[in-house]
Amino acid sequence: MTGIKILATGICVPEKTVSNDDLSQIVDTSDEWIKQRTGMDIRHHVSNEENHTYLAQMAAKRAIEKAGIDKSEIGAIVVCTVSSDYYSPSTACLLQGRLGLRNDIIAFDLGAGCSGFIFGLETIRALMMARNCKYGLIVGAEVLSKKMDMTDRSTCVLFGDGAAAAIVELNNKLYSSVIGVEGDEDMINIKTPNGYIHMDGQGTYKFAVATVPKVISEAVEKAKLSYDDIDYYILHQANLRIIESIAKKLKQPMEKFIVNIEKYGNTSAASVGLALDEAMRGGKIKPGDKVLMCAFGAGRTWGAVVAEL
Repeated sequence: MTGIKILATGICVPEKTVSNDDLSQIVDTSDEWIKQRTGMDIRHHVSNEENHTYLAQMAAKRAIEKAGIDKSEIGAIVVCTVSSDYYSPSTACLLQGRLGLRNDIIAFDLGAGCSGFIFGLETIRALMMARNCKYGLIVGAEVLSKKMDMTDRSTCVLFGDGAAAAIVELNNKLYSSVIGVEGDEDMINIKTPNGYIHMDGQGTYKFAVATVPKVISEAVEKAKLSYDDIDYYILHQANLRIIESIAKKLKQPMEKFIVNIEKYGNTSAASVGLALDEAMRGGKIKPGDKVLMCAFGAGRTWGAVVAEL
């Protein structure tokens, strides 16, 4: 199978941080309550001049610079998001202009909720194959602080803002993918462009711990590997308890799971990319490592990708 190689990543998060104690001044909650149930400590919220397009632009710029490529050879942009600045135009189109990329590029936003980065990897792979692109740019970016009812304790403590980008190219190394959708509209939703996030927390937890191990199993099997062959697992950073439950089901040590939920909260489509960037930048994930990335989200979407970095 023709796969993709991630050449470089870049991230951007707002300067403003919101701690559990900060949230306890707004809603009936506490640092202990949030940490015990989610593993979260702080999250980032936009302020001042920061917005969705800015975060996406800066993450993309950093990824391009780290990759050291000629940006004129980027032939496709996919921005994964449910919280762009405009209903139209897309953030991807705005990035083309702000980054000074060529104008015969294909660029659009993709909405798959928290599964966005995984859906984006598969989508940009297909686009690059169809259009014979040398490089592709994928960005997961969310400003969910503007989509939250700050009086709703069940959601306002969970989500944060941020963006993660990756420059990718096609290759014939290790690669497998699994994508799925069940078309649910109740588990997690934002019903109008200016509406708030609504989530069935218990339903989401049950869906994740039941579905994710099956998806991982299928992706690993398609790659003709075993769980032990995977060097690192990068799961959507929705809840530390979910990650711990999945590690236990797979009989894999938590040391192989990249976790940074305590720093960012749930950043939806940016989540996997933020964790990937941190692990690569910190030297934990090295070239040649076999990595499994997996996410789940609104619409009862799910996806997993196995790749050699």
